Amino acid sequence: MRREYRLRRTADFDRVRANRSSWAHPLLVCSRLPRGDLEPTRVGIVVGRRVGKAIVRNRVKRRIREAARMVHPRLQPGNDVVFIARPAAAEAPLVDLARAIETLVGRARLWRGDRDGEGQRPSAASGVP
Repeated sequence: MRREYRLRRTADFDRVRANRSSWAHPLLVCSRLPRGDLEPTRVGIVVGRRVGKAIVRNRVKRRIREAARMVHPRLQPGNDVVFIARPAAAEAPLVDLARAIETLVGRARLWRGDRDGEGQRPSAASGVP
């Protein structure tokens, strides 16, 4: 995912997580904060120590980043989104993480044109081999 589409500062992560708008899935938790501008949506990923050791956490981050990269072009602009990995994400394949992200994005109403509930809802794990 391109650098300008990622959250990088601790203050940005804290601001999104303090908003209290979140949706849960067995693999991930999604928090969202509308920014009010028309800049592209930025995505942040949090993988805590409960998920596993450093090698496992980095692998989970790479998989979540790839799954988020696939859905990013279809997201509404002007939001900051943080995905927090749960321990079950360590054993989940990319396809399951992609489905979890699509489910959470749908529940958060982040698909383009989803203001009225009729946004683009792709088939589960579209584009995942």
